[in-house]
Amino acid sequence: MEIGLIITIFLIGFAGSYISGMLGIGGSIIKYPMLLYIPTLVGFTAFTAHEVSGISAVQVFFATIGGVWAYRKGNYLHKELILYMGVSVLIGSLIGGFGSRLLPEEGINFVYGILALIAAVMMFIPKKGLDDQDFSTVTFNKPLASVLALVVGIGAGIVGAAGAFLLVPIMLTVMKIPTKMTIASSLAITLISSIGSTIGKISTGQVDYLAAGIMIVASLIAAPLGAKTGKKMNTTILQGMLAVLILGTAIKIWLDIFGI
Repeated sequence: MEIGLIITIFLIGFAGSYISGMLGIGGSIIKYPMLLYIPTLVGFTAFTAHEVSGISAVQVFFATIGGVWAYRKGNYLHKELILYMGVSVLIGSLIGGFGSRLLPEEGINFVYGILALIAAVMMFIPKKGLDDQDFSTVTFNKPLASVLALVVGIGAGIVGAAGAFLLVPIMLTVMKIPTKMTIASSLAITLISSIGSTIGKISTGQVDYLAAGIMIVASLIAAPLGAKTGKKMNTTILQGMLAVLILGTAIKIWLDIFGI
């Protein structure tokens, strides 16, 4: 692998993982399109959609470890929510990860586009009074949380994501979880989910190990730094950044699907 491509992959991993730690997502919503398009833009051979989804799956696992570790103090992690949604999303991601080999590249991109579009719409739903709750009094609908996490896991496993870019809007708009608790808990749920995606991608031969290794090093450095930044930021700003990020990615994916 050329040194220029190694540097490019590292920078993609660093940028994506910093945002991952800050906003409570695994980072695939950012790194999937970056890995798909940036190497070719700077003159290197393109990764296939299967390779990108495989690299993303492995990298997300390590990015979320760093993020969860940074949020471990301060009552940000809702352990019961993490257990219910984490187990369901793990089962779903295993199903999606193994099933993804049956899909053509266009199919993987289409699933990614659908997920990003749903997440973008949900992020613009008003969330009044969400962050006025005491973290110790937060409750949620357990059956609903489990079902939604299972569905997200299947779709996320297909594209090699851990699904946090969809879990975060669901937790904010449907489950009514405070923003910073959502960000911290979604990282932990994403960590569990990424186990299924990673096993599925590795066992079906969809991982470029050198590229994944470079991304892992970048994420272990950047994700904790992003999480520290996220703790200090205003929740309205965090929600706005997430909404813009998800909407922009959804638009880009759909433009490519339709060849525009």
